[in-house]
Amino acid sequence: VQLQASGGGLVQAGGSLRLSCVASGRTDSRFGMGWFRQAPGKEREFVAAIRWSGGSTYYGDSVKGRFGISGDNAKSTVYLQMNSLKPEDTAVYYCAAAPRIISSSMRSGVNYHYWGQGTEVTVSS
Repeated sequence: VQLQASGGGLVQAGGSLRLSCVASGRTDSRFGMGWFRQAPGKEREFVAAIRWSGGSTYYGDSVKGRFGISGDNAKSTVYLQMNSLKPEDTAVYYCAAAPRIISSSMRSGVNYHYWGQGTEVTVSS
């Protein structure tokens, strides 16, 4: 499975961005797709995740209510809509995929087998 993330950029605080992650290769309804981020000098942080089957979504506490994750099965694409962006959202954002992942494991990056190359998001104050 290969993942290609895009959509990052520079935005002012309060603005919005939409990230995309296209998955190619063997994926099926049992896959979970997640977004993680890592800011300079900080540990990787869970942002959001979605299950292809059923569409259940999960969010990190710092983005809940501001970010939305969605998926388009036909396009094998996952989106991360980021609204009300803050300077502390500045990071490199990575998409990840996990086959047959259980819900309780979706917030931990160690459970994801495949990772995209990352797309950089910078929020200016």
